Amino acid sequence: MESQQLVTIIPWTFIAQILNLFIQVYLIKRFLFKPINEVLKKRQEAADKDIQEAKKAKEAAEAVKTEYETSMSDARGEANRIIEDAKKDANLRAEELIKEAEQHASSIKAKAEEDIRLERKKALNEVKDEIGSIAMDIAGKVVEKEIHEDEHKALIDEFLQNVEEAS
Repeated sequence: MESQQLVTIIPWTFIAQILNLFIQVYLIKRFLFKPINEVLKKRQEAADKDIQEAKKAKEAAEAVKTEYETSMSDARGEANRIIEDAKKDANLRAEELIKEAEQHASSIKAKAEEDIRLERKKALNEVKDEIGSIAMDIAGKVVEKEIHEDEHKALIDEFLQNVEEAS
């Protein structure tokens, strides 16, 4: 019968053990779970707060990034506009310089043509004067002598040779 005594339940011991269990649960809940729950709650709140701050920081960083990209895009556009304006100004200036050079070349050409015309006229006048003086010499020689056909040909040849030398 000994085996029966090991398995038997003593009511007063059983009640004391259950009471002991409830007291331990109460004490654990009161002194252990409450502080642990409070610590866990504080940690959860701190983690939530950190997450919210991180979200706000991320949103602020995104806003700054968007603003930066916008300003960079604007700066690129402005740089391109400045380059285009500079190219247009350079092209206009180049065209003006070309026009001025063409006008200057035209005026030089016109002056040179006028100088050539005056020199030609001067040369023609000199040739006319020379021809006139040669004709006068020939006429004087003709008057001085009676001209034979051979002498006449010689005078004409001399006249032509003088004209060639003068020109």
